[in-house]
Amino acid sequence: MSSNNLNVEHKLNEKSVKPTAVRNLVLKYLVERGKAFSVSDLEEAFDTIDKSTLFRTLKTFEQNDLVHTIDDGTGKLKYALCTSSCNSSTDHQHFHFTCQKCGETFCLPKTELPSIELPPNFAILESNLVLKGLCNDCNT
Repeated sequence: MSSNNLNVEHKLNEKSVKPTAVRNLVLKYLVERGKAFSVSDLEEAFDTIDKSTLFRTLKTFEQNDLVHTIDDGTGKLKYALCTSSCNSSTDHQHFHFTCQKCGETFCLPKTELPSIELPPNFAILESNLVLKGLCNDCNT
């Protein structure tokens, strides 16, 4: 078994997710891809796996903080691999960047969030932190 497969199984075990053949394949794809993806991206990559199995796999990953969702304004919900600091209680508060030319979406977890002062008795329940422009590949 390759070290990549061991790393994937380790990530699943860390999150108490039972490793299955499909989960191993999908998580390996996500790790190697390194950017956000949609369900249709997964369908293209795994044309022999039905959409409902892929969707259930993503839901399991989301519930166990392996991926988080991004509404980047493209009309397709995107998923991104969580970092070690991701957890449901922090709502994945970091910027995302969507390239307006190629449509790819990237997490920017190291970019500092601005401080937002709300009026008294206001509470943020959800936020969507998407920056739009040209990625490195499209900006050349």
